[in-house]
Amino acid sequence: MHTFGESHGPAIGGIIDGCPAGLEMDLEFIQSELSRRRPGQSKIVTQRKEADEVVFLSGIYKGKTTGTPIGFSIANENQKSGDYDHLDDLYRPSHADYTYDQKYGFRDPRGGGRSSARETAARVVGGAIAKLLLKSQGVIIRAYTAQVGEIRLLKDYKELDHTITEQNAVRCPDPLIAETMIKRIEQVRKEGDTIGGVIACFATGVPAGWGEPVFDKLHADLGKAMLSINAVKGFEYGSGFEGVVMKGSAHNDLFYSSSGAIQTRTNRSGGIQGGISNGEDIYFRVAFKPVATIMQKQMTVNKKGEELEVGGKGRHDPCVLPRAVPIVESMTALVLADHWLRHQTSTIE
Repeated sequence: MHTFGESHGPAIGGIIDGCPAGLEMDLEFIQSELSRRRPGQSKIVTQRKEADEVVFLSGIYKGKTTGTPIGFSIANENQKSGDYDHLDDLYRPSHADYTYDQKYGFRDPRGGGRSSARETAARVVGGAIAKLLLKSQGVIIRAYTAQVGEIRLLKDYKELDHTITEQNAVRCPDPLIAETMIKRIEQVRKEGDTIGGVIACFATGVPAGWGEPVFDKLHADLGKAMLSINAVKGFEYGSGFEGVVMKGSAHNDLFYSSSGAIQTRTNRSGGIQGGISNGEDIYFRVAFKPVATIMQKQMTVNKKGEELEVGGKGRHDPCVLPRAVPIVESMTALVLADHWLRHQTSTIE
């Protein structure tokens, strides 16, 4: 998948190549996935108003994919480019302004241009199509907000009712914890500040055998996909960093056979061993930093190296997590769909 467009250009969009022909395109489902990510959906996210309606340009005929590249676009309708006029020659703290200037020698300061999280809307379209492809294999992907700042959801994902994740603004499947998270985000927003957290994701129905043994290990591709999302600072799968305090005798996932199927008694491997899926749930966590644009004054420098004060303007998320949940799911779907298609070439039936 390739994406194009900037935050304040006329549109964003993408081209998806390699999708098999004959896939039924559920356009309502694809649009509903975009609606989960769109701005302005609650009081704890940016109030930029965008319909985020996807228009498909190629690769679909009579409701099915043709096997040729799928092109699509999403119009940018609610732009306030004037909010960024003061940023043309200065570098905002922890933004990509300075690094883009160093790489390209020229940049679009409006909403961050290409570095804006607005680009991720295109990924959600690709992820929705990948989900439709994976659905035929019985693979289901779910993500949820597991932590906002210091507020943690300590329950294991198997103990939670994931049917209620979409019933609150922060997308946490525990209503009481969700209420506390929302209050924390509202408090931070009133202070003109931002806050980060953690999104947990799991995929069920992935059979054993997907993945590659060395450079394209399944967990490595998932990690790269997650780290390509704006504001992501960390990725861990299975036991993750907590596993370092365990001995091998306690950490190992013991195999057993049940009705002819080989399974593991625990899943500290996160469903992946040797870079290849083992048939257990794939489980990982993604850490997001606080949004870099804050409504408080901070010191920075301009292109000449002169020190000056800068403060955020416009409409920004106080916490990226609620809108990032569908993005994490989408990137997971794209990776799993790729590995499913690759797996079909690895053996002779």
